[in-house]
Amino acid sequence: MWLARRTLAKLSTPPSSRPSRHHRLLSSRASAVLSALDIPTTPTELPGVYDGEWKGSGDLLQSVCPATGEVLADVKSASPAELHGALERTREAYIYFRSIPAPRRGDIIRQIREALAAKRDELGALVSLEMGKIRTEGVGEVQEFVDICDYAVGLSRTMNGRVINSERPGHTILEGESDRFRFILAHPCCPVPNPLGVLGVLSAFNFPVAVYGWNLAISMAAGNATIWKPSPTTPLCSIAVTKIVSGVLEKNNVPGAVAGLVTGGKDVGEALTQSRDVDMVSFTGSENVGRIVGKSVQSRFGKVLLELGGNNAAIVMPDADLSLAVPAVFFGSVGTAGQRCTSTRRLYLHRAIAPEFLSRLRTLYASPALRPGDPLDPRTLLGPLHSRAALDIFDNAIAELKAADAHILVGAGQDGGRYEDLPAPLDRGHFVRPTIAAPRSKPGPTSALWTTERFAPVLYVAEFDELEEAIEWNNAVPQGLSSSLWTRDVRHVGKWIGPAGSDAGIVNVNVGTSGAEIGAAFGGNKSTGWGRESGGDAWKQYVRWSACTINFSDEAPLAQGVNFTPS
Repeated sequence: MWLARRTLAKLSTPPSSRPSRHHRLLSSRASAVLSALDIPTTPTELPGVYDGEWKGSGDLLQSVCPATGEVLADVKSASPAELHGALERTREAYIYFRSIPAPRRGDIIRQIREALAAKRDELGALVSLEMGKIRTEGVGEVQEFVDICDYAVGLSRTMNGRVINSERPGHTILEGESDRFRFILAHPCCPVPNPLGVLGVLSAFNFPVAVYGWNLAISMAAGNATIWKPSPTTPLCSIAVTKIVSGVLEKNNVPGAVAGLVTGGKDVGEALTQSRDVDMVSFTGSENVGRIVGKSVQSRFGKVLLELGGNNAAIVMPDADLSLAVPAVFFGSVGTAGQRCTSTRRLYLHRAIAPEFLSRLRTLYASPALRPGDPLDPRTLLGPLHSRAALDIFDNAIAELKAADAHILVGAGQDGGRYEDLPAPLDRGHFVRPTIAAPRSKPGPTSALWTTERFAPVLYVAEFDELEEAIEWNNAVPQGLSSSLWTRDVRHVGKWIGPAGSDAGIVNVNVGTSGAEIGAAFGGNKSTGWGRESGGDAWKQYVRWSACTINFSDEAPLAQGVNFTPS
C-alpha cells in the first residue's frame, strides 16, 4: 500500500468550510427520479464510498441539478483512511477475481447487463437530472453501458494470443497473456488471460455512466478489479450504478470491491494516480489535467489510458447529400449542449455549397423546438450547460469571438448568449444560445480561435476551395479525436482515410463526428491522448502481455545460430 505523503497531507487537511445542507423537500420531479433508484429523498448525507460496504466521512460533495439549480443531495466523499481501505480491499478483490475463469466472469457481466437494462430508463432519467443532457441522450448513455456488457460477455471467451513460427526446430513461440502458458499444454482449449491488476477509472461529468461502463465491462472480462473516482459534480449517477453492480456481485459471492467507488475532489483523484496499488489509470477529462495524470502515472511506470480534448471538424464537399449532412452537423454541434468529447466544433464548407448549407443549418438553429426546456421532458432538445464553470467557458468563447470581430451568424447577440426570459424553475438553470460564428482568421496552427477546444455549443465555420486545404485545416490543431467528411466521391474517401488524410482517431465518412458505437475502439491521437476504450482491440490494454517460447524437442539450440559450446 503506497500513497504519496504530500497527497495524504492534503487529504488530511480539514476543509475550511462545508457546503450547507438545504433542509427542504425535493421537487416532485427530482424525488420521482431518485426514488426509482432507491436513493433517499429526505435530507440526509449519502455515503459516497463503496468497497464491499457503504461509507463516507470526508468532504461533502453537493449534487446540483443544472437545469433548475435545485440541490439534489449531499454526498460524503472518501476520507484518507477510507481511500486507503478501499485500495486495500480492491487489491484483495483482484487476487480473488483473477482466478475466476474468464467465461464465468463473462456470465457475471451478463447479469450486470440484465440488471442495468432493467433500470435503463430510470438511470437515464438520473443522468438527465444530474448531468443535464436531454432524456433520449441520458437513456442512450445507459444503453452504451448495456451494449458494452454484451460485447464483454463475448470477449470473455475470445481473449486470445498468437502462435508464432520459431526459427529453431522443435520450438513454438506463444504470444499473449502470460497466465495462459501455465495451462496451455494441459488445457489447450481453455486459455485463461492474465489480468493486469487494479484499474483506476477517473471519469468526467459529461458521460457519468457510459465511460465507466466501457472500462468496467472490459476490465472485468480481463479479470481485473476496478476502483472508480467519478466527477465530483455527478456523484448520484455513480452511487446508483454502483448499487446495481454491487447487487450482482453480492448474488455471485464476489467481493464488492471488484467494482469499488471513491467519490471526492482533486485530492482523491491525485492520490489514485500516484498509488502503486493502481496498476492502470483510465482518465477522461481536459488536456491540461491529462498531462498531469499522464506524468504522475508514468513516473511510477504504471499504465495510463487518456481520453482528452476533441476539437472535432466536419468537412462538407460540393457533392455531399445535404439532407444527411446538415442534421448530422446540427446534432454534433448542439447535442448535449456541445459538451460531448466528439461534439462538432469546426465546420469546413466547400465554397460552392456554403450558402445553401448555412441557410439550412440556421433554419434548424432557429427552430422553436430548440428552445431550452426540462431535460426530463422528451420534447426538449436543448438542455443546460452542466455547471457555472461551463458557463464561464461559453462566455469566454463568445467574448473572444467578439474581440476578434468574428461574424456571429446565429446565437449570442447583445445578451451574450444567455437566456434571460425563462420561466421558473428553469430561470436558475445554465442555459445558453447555441452559436455559429465565422472567425476572420484563417484556420491554422497559429490561430487560437481554431486550435483551442471550447467545451460549449459554439461552432466555428470557414469556407475552402480544395479538399487538400480542408484536410490541412482539419489536422492543424493539437487535438485528434473525431473527424467527418461528407462526400459521394470514392476518390475523396480514399484520400480522407489514407496517409495524407485525417490524423484523428475517428475518421468518419458520411457520419457525424458525434455518436460512436461501442463495437470499434474509441479514442484519439495527438493531445487527445492516444488512448483507446470500448470495442475493437481496446481490451488488449487491460491485460498483461508476455511472449513465451516452449521447447518440445530434445535439443536446446540458441537463436540466430549462435554457438556457445566450449571447444
